[in-house]
Amino acid sequence: MSRQAPTLEDVAREAGVSRATVSRVVNGVRNVDPAIQDLVRRAIERTGYAPNQAARQLVTRRTTTVALVVSGAGDASEGDPSASEQNAFAARVFADPFFGRVVGGVVGRLRPRGMHPVLMFAETPETRQEVVSYLRQGGADGALVVSTHPDDPLPALLADARLPAVLFARPGRPVPLSYVDLAHREGGRLAAEHLLARGCRRIATVAGPLGVAASQERLAGFRDTLARHGDPYVPVAEGGFTVDSGMAAITSLLAEHPDIDGVFTANDLMAQGAVQVLRDQGRRVPQDVAVVGFDDSSVAVTCRPRLTTVRQPVEEMASTMSALLDDHIAGRRTAPTSVIFDPELVVRDSA
Repeated sequence: MSRQAPTLEDVAREAGVSRATVSRVVNGVRNVDPAIQDLVRRAIERTGYAPNQAARQLVTRRTTTVALVVSGAGDASEGDPSASEQNAFAARVFADPFFGRVVGGVVGRLRPRGMHPVLMFAETPETRQEVVSYLRQGGADGALVVSTHPDDPLPALLADARLPAVLFARPGRPVPLSYVDLAHREGGRLAAEHLLARGCRRIATVAGPLGVAASQERLAGFRDTLARHGDPYVPVAEGGFTVDSGMAAITSLLAEHPDIDGVFTANDLMAQGAVQVLRDQGRRVPQDVAVVGFDDSSVAVTCRPRLTTVRQPVEEMASTMSALLDDHIAGRRTAPTSVIFDPELVVRDSA
C-alpha cells in the first residue's frame, strides 16, 4: 500500500506550530518571524512535504513562473514565419554567448526564491500577442524581455496591457517599464583610451548594427574620445554582432585602410572574426594591429590571442532585472525605474 503524501498538518506537528503558520510560510507571507520560517522549512525537509502549486496559486495569485522573452521586430505584413525561419531566429539566439549569460543571471536570482523562467520567442506579431495573452491568462506572473531590435513593439504592448515586465536595455521607444542597461558610451571611451595609450594612431572600428541604440552609443563614445585627442575621422564598418560579420567588416576596412594599427569591435564575436582575418592576412595581433572587443563573454578567453575587451556585467544585470520584476509582481515597487551599470576594461593579450 502506498504511503500517503505528507500534509500541512504533518509539517505543523513536526515543527510544533499551527497549521496556519505553516500555510503562511509556504505561501510566502512576509510577517512570519524568520526563526519560525526556518523551523517550518526544516520540518518541510524532514517530512518531504510538497506544496500543491495549484492551491498555492489560488491563495497567492502567483504562479512562481516568469516568462523570459526573446523578442524581435518582425513586420506585421510578413505573415506567419516558416518553421525554418523560426528555427533560424532561435539558432541565432542560442549561438550568442550573451544570451547564455542572461539566462545564468536570471536563474541564479530566481531559483533560490522558488521561481522559474519559461522561455518564449516573440519575433512576429502573432508570437508577441501569444506572450501578452499568456501573461493575461495567468500563465506567468510577469515578463523579462530581451529585445533584439529597437523597433520592437512588444514593450509597448506589455505597458499598454499593464502587465509586470522588465526590459534588458533601454527600449527604442519610450515606454513606462523598468529596465537595466549599460553605460555604453563610457565603454566606447574606455576602448579608445586604451588603444591610444598603446600608441595606436591609425584606428578603426567595427560597429554593431547601427539601428541598435547600444551600437550607436558605443560608437559615439569611441568617436568622441578620439576627437578629444585630435583624431577627427574614424573609419567605420557596420557588423551584425556575429563572427562572420566581423570578418566581413574588418576585410572591408583593411581594403580601404591597409595601415590600420588598432581596431575596436562592438562585441567579442566580431572581434574573434577580426582576429581571424588579421591572422590570415599575416598581421600579428597585437604587434601589428591591436584589437579590443566588447562584452567579456566566453569568446574573450577562448579566442587566440585572448581578447582585451570592455566588460558588460550581463549576469549581474540579468539578476537585477529579475529582482526588479519580483518587486513589481509583489507590489513592493509600483513606479518604473532604471538601473545603469558601468563597464570595465579587461586587459588581456589582443591589445
